Amino acid sequence: MANIIKKGIFSKGLKLPENKISASVPIKKLPLPDKVLILLQQHFGEPCDPLVARGNKVKTGQIIADSDKLFSAPLHSTISGTVTNITKALNPFANNIVNAVEIAGDGEDNWIELKSEPIIKNICDRLNEIYINNLNDYLNTAEDNLQSLKNLWNRLIKAIDGISDDELIKRVKNAGVVGLGGATFPTHVKLATQKKIDTLILNGCECEPYITSDHRIMLEYGWQVLAGAYIIFKVISPETAYIAIEDNKEDAIKLFGRLIEDAGLEQKFKIVSLKSRYPMGAEKTLIKNILGRKVPVGGLPMDIGVVVNNVGTAKAVFDSLSTGVPLIEKVVTVTGDIEKPQNFMVRIGTPVIDLISCCGKFDAGKTKIIVGGPMMGNAIVDLNFPVTKAINCILLKHTVRIQESNCIRCGRCVNICPMNLMPLMYAAYAKNSKYEVLRDYYISTCIECGSCAYVCPAAIPIVAYIKTAKSVLTGYGK
Repeated sequence: MANIIKKGIFSKGLKLPENKISASVPIKKLPLPDKVLILLQQHFGEPCDPLVARGNKVKTGQIIADSDKLFSAPLHSTISGTVTNITKALNPFANNIVNAVEIAGDGEDNWIELKSEPIIKNICDRLNEIYINNLNDYLNTAEDNLQSLKNLWNRLIKAIDGISDDELIKRVKNAGVVGLGGATFPTHVKLATQKKIDTLILNGCECEPYITSDHRIMLEYGWQVLAGAYIIFKVISPETAYIAIEDNKEDAIKLFGRLIEDAGLEQKFKIVSLKSRYPMGAEKTLIKNILGRKVPVGGLPMDIGVVVNNVGTAKAVFDSLSTGVPLIEKVVTVTGDIEKPQNFMVRIGTPVIDLISCCGKFDAGKTKIIVGGPMMGNAIVDLNFPVTKAINCILLKHTVRIQESNCIRCGRCVNICPMNLMPLMYAAYAKNSKYEVLRDYYISTCIECGSCAYVCPAAIPIVAYIKTAKSVLTGYGK
């Protein structure tokens, strides 16, 4: 079994009720939507420009929007059909209005011709035959196949090593792969960095209550995740890679220990078992807890020699090479106060109502719809809002509206902040439209984890004020 490093609790954070009620529910493929709405900014950085017009016929996987800017990622049609409109839509994650392409499906799912590596595809087909999605079956019965697995992994790694870094980066960029943990940072930018990287962290922490999409990805697509992590490892050439998983996911820890052994990567990859505590999954918190390093104010993990990638991102990286499939679908958890919580593999652009409709009854009059988790998610009222690359959960939650009152200067928000900031000042100055002053309080460093609002006895929606202030300061409101 691969080396497992156990880490204690970091200095700040919350122990939240987890409510992982969909953790044992296997991923189900959602039926094709009748129509999709593809927002043209689903990533950190510059929006894409449409490459199609109303009336155009498109195929699944076809690039429909792109940008020549570095910090951007192409967007693809997620169904085949006809472009019915180029419109405007609200992007609640960036609090701005963006262009969007609406496509009516033809129900046939006709794909573009995909570019894959035949040798790698053949190896993958064989690996799929041996690996079993059910974790217990795999761990109990795979001993007979151990030598076959080692041979296949050896061939796969040699095949990946035989592809140039530039080609791998090109594949990832053309596939539109971005960070699927929520930040949506274009993955090809991380891979192409000229900075010296000594550590890769694969983020399998899922600290938000309710969300189980990453957990299910690790269990059901574990070997693809590890293969994608190896591609990233090859390109950035760090000294060590850590797979970070919280200790409430023992099945995933056990599985990846076995996978690393199968692949013969024990010298390169280590598993880090972390305490389940919020916001452990935030990359700056993760780096501090694993490596003891602090990302500088206004900086990125790459500035201190670290690259962090989500487990779903690693799978998408591998898909871009093994099958040539671009990032057109992702795993989304639908959970909370609904009859049948589920984990779905869903095409990007699918209306939220399509997912909710497959999960049984809920009380529409008392339920708030949140895209994301209860801590960092955004409430929506339009159930036709589309799934984007940033969405990993749709949470239905009974809520009782609590009246906001005045700040009592108790300091709880300051004490709990994992970034050692002063959230009470953000709310105070934002209320009075004194946004420029907030630069002096390093508002850009805030990761919007919601810990401050969670502990606030005055029920001040501090994160909402922070998002508004950031929107004004970055010019989104113009």
